[in-house]
Amino acid sequence: MITIERVSWDDPRGVVLRARMDDEMHERYGSSNGDEDPAITAERGRALSVDPSTVVTSVLALDGSGDAVGHIAIRRLGDEVELKRLIVLTSARGQGTATGLLDECERIGRELGAPRLILQTGDKQPDAVALYEKTGWNPIPVYAPYAATMPWSFCFEKAL
Repeated sequence: MITIERVSWDDPRGVVLRARMDDEMHERYGSSNGDEDPAITAERGRALSVDPSTVVTSVLALDGSGDAVGHIAIRRLGDEVELKRLIVLTSARGQGTATGLLDECERIGRELGAPRLILQTGDKQPDAVALYEKTGWNPIPVYAPYAATMPWSFCFEKAL
């Protein structure tokens, strides 16, 4: 049984899950190529960072013991509402945890009056791409701030 809870960006459980996600992304993508222009590497870091002042809320998925097993954040990106930092621990995958988090994001998006939600994921995350396709997200062109430094990204929208 998964319970969904809205929390602040600085909730310690979310901080721990985002650190786990950083570790997983480092395993998938490695470190930047030493031949890459440092300015591009720095710009990519800025594109992937989340300014806490733009975060509307974070959402946690809690297992039956009350332990946080999933996280996602909803932020303002200009006029858009964007989902960031979706992670589900390996132990909770395949149990509807990610779908529950995405469903809550749709509710929040509707509460905010957003016409759609958008998100970005990477080319080395086929599991994420499959999840978004399965749950009714539609591909869109890579948008700013990712287009300049991560043209290999996959971006999606979901009309609300």
